[in-house]
Amino acid sequence: MKKIILTLLMSAPILGANAQSNPNPFLNNWSGPYGGVPAFNTYQLKDLKPAIEAAIQEKLNEIDLIANNSKPATFENTIVAMEKAGKKLSQVKAVFDIYSSNMNSPEFEPIETELTPKFFETNNKMYQNTKLFNRIAAVYNSSEKNKLTAEQLRLVWYHYSNFVREGAKADANSKAKIAKINQELAGLFTKFSQNQLADETNYYLELKTEADFDGLPIELKNAAIAEAKDRKLNVLGCIANTRSSIEPFLTFSNQRNLREKAFQIFSSRGDNANANNNNAILVQILKLRAEKAKLLGFKTFADWSLSNTMAKSPEKTLALMESVWKPAVNKVHEDVAEMQKMVEVEGGKFKIEPWDYRYYAEKVRKAKYDLDQNDTKPYLQLEKLREGMFWVAGEMFNLNFKQVYNVPVFHADVRVWEVSNKNTGKVIGVWYFDPYARKGKRSGAWMTAYRDQSRVDGDVITIVSNNCNFIKGNENEPILISWDDASTLFHEFGHALHGLCSDVTYPSLSGTNTPRDYVEFPSQILERWLATPEVLNKFALHYKTGEPMPMSLVERIEKASTFNEGFSTVETISSALVDMKLHLLENPDIDPKQFEKQTLDQLNMPSEIVMRHRIPQFGHIFSGDDYASGYYGYLWADVISADATEAFTVDGKGLYDAAVGKRLLENVFSIGNTIDPEIAYKKFRGKEVKTDALMRARNFPIEKK
Repeated sequence: MKKIILTLLMSAPILGANAQSNPNPFLNNWSGPYGGVPAFNTYQLKDLKPAIEAAIQEKLNEIDLIANNSKPATFENTIVAMEKAGKKLSQVKAVFDIYSSNMNSPEFEPIETELTPKFFETNNKMYQNTKLFNRIAAVYNSSEKNKLTAEQLRLVWYHYSNFVREGAKADANSKAKIAKINQELAGLFTKFSQNQLADETNYYLELKTEADFDGLPIELKNAAIAEAKDRKLNVLGCIANTRSSIEPFLTFSNQRNLREKAFQIFSSRGDNANANNNNAILVQILKLRAEKAKLLGFKTFADWSLSNTMAKSPEKTLALMESVWKPAVNKVHEDVAEMQKMVEVEGGKFKIEPWDYRYYAEKVRKAKYDLDQNDTKPYLQLEKLREGMFWVAGEMFNLNFKQVYNVPVFHADVRVWEVSNKNTGKVIGVWYFDPYARKGKRSGAWMTAYRDQSRVDGDVITIVSNNCNFIKGNENEPILISWDDASTLFHEFGHALHGLCSDVTYPSLSGTNTPRDYVEFPSQILERWLATPEVLNKFALHYKTGEPMPMSLVERIEKASTFNEGFSTVETISSALVDMKLHLLENPDIDPKQFEKQTLDQLNMPSEIVMRHRIPQFGHIFSGDDYASGYYGYLWADVISADATEAFTVDGKGLYDAAVGKRLLENVFSIGNTIDPEIAYKKFRGKEVKTDALMRARNFPIEKK
């Protein structure tokens, strides 16, 4: 989700009217095709800090002009003016974020450390500007408001409620404390992220003998060899400390001692006895958040954080998670029993441990369904699946993707596509694809909006990117990925489509700028199209023969579709429950390790599984506020996604039903945050969401009421 952008340095140079010829390339308006694109070919890191300082000052000057306008506050001179303010800062901050996530380096780190708190400082200055808030409140309370459109009313509510939520009504003393807390948090967020990246970079698993490769698929072996060469290590291979490298190794390696080592380096990120240990930092973050919540009039940070979400209260999220937790744990116990039998058949004398789970789950899958990842992987070529995503976007949303070469990129791995409407030919956006892992790039997969679609200041098309960490193999060989990775690819593309399909007027309400527990819905429903025969027959092609995935394999995938759902559910919900319980603490003076253990013990967490994100490496909740006490949102959105899927599969004619797809576009993908999500969803579905669909989708028993 898009972060609020921010800050002030009084010494910053003011931008001149002719900013396009500014000697600092970051300060030139984006130019070229598509209404302007980032000029990555002109940027140098030395220019970034002065550019941000200047852009921050310009934003604050614009805000001051709005606040000090002598004319009575109106929708146009206050609310719309705010939507137009800060364009320069938005552009520079977008590039700053790319450096942070995709090209982090020792040279960038001190810039990031210094400037991140300043963004929060600007945020404070904006939200605590009494004159500005009074003008927003005047519009919010005006009788003239009734003349506004529904989208305009939503925008007024959006700004007013955000200002109130950030302390605009607090007294002067509280405002000063809140501002100080926000700046302290900014520095801690940055340090947490840098520590996590350092552990991901500096720890790895060396493969020293041919036996160390035993069980690994050829593409994983080649990737490990390439990684060792890239790191200039005097060993045969290397497994990088990222999810995209570690999880396949845990799935296929026949060397139990190496699986344990790989698991330990990955699960210990941010928790090692070194300068990158995150435990003290995260406690500071929790304490500051708790104090801030109280200053804002809330009992806990979780209460404050959920005040602008669909869930509204922590109690509703806990009830949802606990309703799914027990069935998921029971399913895990069933699956582990089958795995343990397999260990015994093989003559093993050990209990299943977390580093064994994926390995034996794969064996059970093979035994029960005659299916393992090595059966599907030869058909899952990264580039063919990318083409499959484009095809789905064309079928469902009438989009066309054309690769272009006239747009600068920030790394040689990045490619760019022009996105247009198939029916009208109108260009609606630009999509950047950055698929490969590299040093300085944070692990995982994500979507970023460099620019939001809007019409308030001309017809502005969106610019979005998808970023992944797939491992390159040998040169000129296709990249083969797992089924889970293919699902992630479609998931993140769903976020991109949410941005690309946006058709709204105001940027603050555009694309993915929705409540946090709704934003994952469009991405999660798009995952459903991966397994359709239409995609598999056209794009799941064997990398050697070009033959489509045989129907017998498609049928086995279908039968195994809910296999291991217990594991994935427990892994994710345990993280979400711990996140929520951390942020429900009124006095979070804790030992993180002890808190994690006690909480999981109380939940009866299966010993064979760990949280998907252990507390010292939980970047979702400690590298910023976006997902803090909000990790439950993945489950919340999947409830909606499962229910929405049944609109196609139960109420409709299948996932390619044009009428249902049209409703999905018109009531979900295109409207951003212009309508309350609950109202919008009812317009799409015709009814409220129920959890039954999720239980069916995961093959869990549904409790009778």
